Parts: sequence; C-alpha cells; structure tokens
Amino acid sequence: MFERMTTLERESPWLRDMLLFDPRGSVNAAVNLITPPGDPTADFGMIVMESDYFPPMSGSNLICTVTVALETGVISVREPETLLRVDTPAGLVEVRAQCLGGRCKRVTFRNVASFVMHRNRPVEVPGLGTVRVDVAYGGMIYCIVDAADVGFSLARSEARDLVEIGERIKSAAADQLPSVHPANPDIHTINQTEFAGPIEIRDGVKTSKNAVVVSPGRLDRCPCGTGSSARLALLHARGELSLGEPFRHLSILDTSFDCAIAATAKAGDVAAVIPEISGRAWLTGISQYGIDPEDPFPTGYRLGDTWFR
Repeated sequence: MFERMTTLERESPWLRDMLLFDPRGSVNAAVNLITPPGDPTADFGMIVMESDYFPPMSGSNLICTVTVALETGVISVREPETLLRVDTPAGLVEVRAQCLGGRCKRVTFRNVASFVMHRNRPVEVPGLGTVRVDVAYGGMIYCIVDAADVGFSLARSEARDLVEIGERIKSAAADQLPSVHPANPDIHTINQTEFAGPIEIRDGVKTSKNAVVVSPGRLDRCPCGTGSSARLALLHARGELSLGEPFRHLSILDTSFDCAIAATAKAGDVAAVIPEISGRAWLTGISQYGIDPEDPFPTGYRLGDTWFR
C-alpha cells in the first residue's frame, strides 16, 4: 500500500489536485481512495490524499472511510459489530464498527505502532524565539507543542493565529529536528504541528484539548486520530498514561475521541505503543466529479485568500 501511495503521488497527482483544489474542493477537505488491499487478509485498502501530502495514515479519515464503506454497501454490515482490517500505507489497522439498523454508530481502531522521536527539544522559530517541542509518530510525524507556551488557550477565536504560528513552528522543527521512521526511511520529516492543552480530570477520565495544523494552513476540525496516537505515545513515554488507562482527546470544536494504549510494541528497535482510538463520522452527501474538456483549469487551482501560505 505504501508503494501504491507513493506511485500515485509521483505519477498521478492530478487526481488529488482535481478533487481537492478549487473549484471542486477546498482547503478544508481530504479525499480517501478505497482500493483492493495489498494484504489478502484485509477487507480493503485506503489511500489518503490531503492538500500538501499523501500521509501514510489518518485516523479521522479512516473513521470516515469505514463509515462510508459500511453505509453505502461497499462492505456488508454485520450487527451489532462489524470487524474489519484496513490496509493503509502505514500498515494494517484493526477496526471494530458498532452498527445498528444499517448505520455505523461508532468506529474503534487499533492504530499502527506509535512512538516518540524527540523529547523536549528546543527549536528556534523566527519571530517566536526558542520553543520547546516533542516529536512523535502516530501514522504521521507530529511536532507537539504545549499551547500555553506560545500563548494559546485553544479557543475557536484563535484558529487563524494557531494556523499561522503552527506552520512557522512546523517549518522550523522540520529543518532542525531530522525525523525518520526506524522501519521505513521513506516516512520522514515533520509535517504537522499539534498544539496540546492541559490535562484535566473530567468524570474520572484524563481529558485534554488539542488543535492540529494541517498544511498548507488549516485546523483539523476533529480531535485527530494520528495526532491522538502521537500524543498517547508521548504521554506514555513521560509516565503520564499507563497501559489501558482511558484518555479523552477534544478538538477545537469540543468533539471527542476516546483513546487508550492497547499494548506496547516496537517500531524497528524503538519502543512504541499501539493506540486504540474511538469516534464517529456522519455521511453528509453523495457527489459526482468530472472535468469538462473545455475547462481551462482541469486540475483546479489554489489562491492565497483561502489557501494560506
């Protein structure tokens, strides 16, 4: 699946551009391709296409894709629970989908091995000075920043500023902290900033808000599955979250993913964890896309009024 993804990105980027760029798409969208799996034990394959990257894995996109596959009949629904294996470029992902009346009510997945790559490292950011960051992998490589350290409370009103500062931190961290996956050197370089809020105990569960900046400049609207996985790995490495302990991750919209560390593992020779993430998606429409042969912008375009740089 990783080879399929890189081949698609290298040889057919027009497909991503046509679907995601204006006028058909928008900066806030992503596209997921359902493909035959590379692994014969999997039910289907998934390739995620985002504005600037083809990421190996995305938890929120997986939740959406599983929901669509079940509710449109691509995969047969088995009630009360449908068990699936999804083949992603990052590896096989085990999925449990709670189903009722033909609807997918909740998706829980065990993600790929997630681990810390850098701990408490200083990064020099133009206009900000020295910022302390951690770097962790959860299917994408995240630069994790304490939101309070850079003056954020993760309120909705901060969204534009979070994007602007987050992109600057990501660029600086990517330059100053080389980050390479120990088992797949083709997965490298920090490509997301995750602002982490303080941990509180709510209804007996450790709970924290976060905001992930997705290039070229938008906030993830959900709590972010791979970002949650990266943060679980970091919390475990710090001794702040134990195996099986519940953790609730909130988005800037206060939607939530219920998380836990299901097991410990290895990524190459690096200590890792297997995160379990649970959330829900809703099917909002069915569309068809195409290209008029006379269209002057067959693969779309990007303008800086919405496509931030």
